[in-house]
Amino acid sequence: MSTLVIDRETLRARGVQVTDDAVVVDLVDGRTISTPLAWYPRLLHGSTAERAKFELIGNGEGIHWPDLDEDLSIEGMLAGQPSREKRESIERWLASRKKAKI
Repeated sequence: MSTLVIDRETLRARGVQVTDDAVVVDLVDGRTISTPLAWYPRLLHGSTAERAKFELIGNGEGIHWPDLDEDLSIEGMLAGQPSREKRESIERWLASRKKAKI
């Protein structure tokens, strides 16, 4: 029997794109992964400009969107983990964004 061993060095992003439907990440080992944008409410409700402003963190092990206060890990994306933020938290965040626009 063989055991799956994941080389953590390959779990690093080298490029990120957020489309209308997905978060698409190019990994350092040449793979491209994609997860549904609907899994991440803050990204889903963010503007195109906010989604485009990201930084790779932890040597590419994660992605941070400062204007949306959102962080994703490459490991979590590969594991198929959507956001675990509670609905109440998202609703408060959305309300605060509306107030900021007034």
